[in-house]
Amino acid sequence: MKSQRYISQIESYRCRKVAKAFEELYDMEGESIVVRDAGRYGFIKAQYYNEVEGFTDIYTFTNSKDLFIDLWHDWVYHILLEEAKGTPLEELEYKDIYKCMPEQTKRMISRKKKEFLRKARSIH
Repeated sequence: MKSQRYISQIESYRCRKVAKAFEELYDMEGESIVVRDAGRYGFIKAQYYNEVEGFTDIYTFTNSKDLFIDLWHDWVYHILLEEAKGTPLEELEYKDIYKCMPEQTKRMISRKKKEFLRKARSIH
């Protein structure tokens, strides 16, 4: 009996590149986000670990674009929360925090997205 594959080999390769491109996110989050290759099932993103329940959020990806978008949002949210920490901005939604950020920070975020895209395309 042949095992069913839920992710194509090309998407597995692309997801591996995306996961590698976002390595700094895993470091920034203090290992509260983990992305692993689950073989024929795709890629798993687990986050919010606690000793009682383990990881509380687990997502499966079989598409590199979806994985990139998800990890990108996590990275942006981390940056916005760091920028807002200790200020009244902490109470705002992410989009409103972003609107309040200096133009320099917005440009840095834009440059970073291009860097992640470049890394995801070039990693072998």
